[in-house]
Amino acid sequence: MNFELATFPATLDMLHLGLVILVLIFAVLFFKKQPVSASSQDNSNKTPLSNTPTQLKESTPDAALQLLTLLQKEARLIDFAKEDLTGHSDADVGAAARVVHQGSKKAIESYFDLEPIRKEEEESRVSLPEGFNASEVRLTGNVVGEAPFTGTLIHKGWKVTEVKLPKLAEGHDTNIVAPAEVEL
Repeated sequence: MNFELATFPATLDMLHLGLVILVLIFAVLFFKKQPVSASSQDNSNKTPLSNTPTQLKESTPDAALQLLTLLQKEARLIDFAKEDLTGHSDADVGAAARVVHQGSKKAIESYFDLEPIRKEEEESRVSLPEGFNASEVRLTGNVVGEAPFTGTLIHKGWKVTEVKLPKLAEGHDTNIVAPAEVEL
């Protein structure tokens, strides 16, 4: 990858770079999931200590591979993740991370509509009533007792409201996320 370093800031917080990459990986895994059917929702009220085994659905990787292809196309995500960065300066890594960030943002905004799960400001106090949706809110810290809970909102969370992935042509090989390029 070639980047014009003169057009980018010279520093980047490595923690945020790592977080961006982690979020993108989780996004790929999230969108790989299939929708939950009504019959599997009935099992959601069982406690984790129940002896009833959880039934897992088998999902096809096509949507996840399609998202990975889009992130490679727009952000060069795979090139960045596969690059050995040990010999590069923080400024070089920061410049490359900015390109990955901008491209990832473009891809996500083009193909997904997202909204925060919680509307309150982060670091504000929130109350969770009895029966709150545990798939939308993860409790951390000293979790004891039963709802209602009151705590500090650390992260608003994200919910996908619409997926606008392009339709795949018949016979398209989703395993090819970036074809080799040969210049003639």
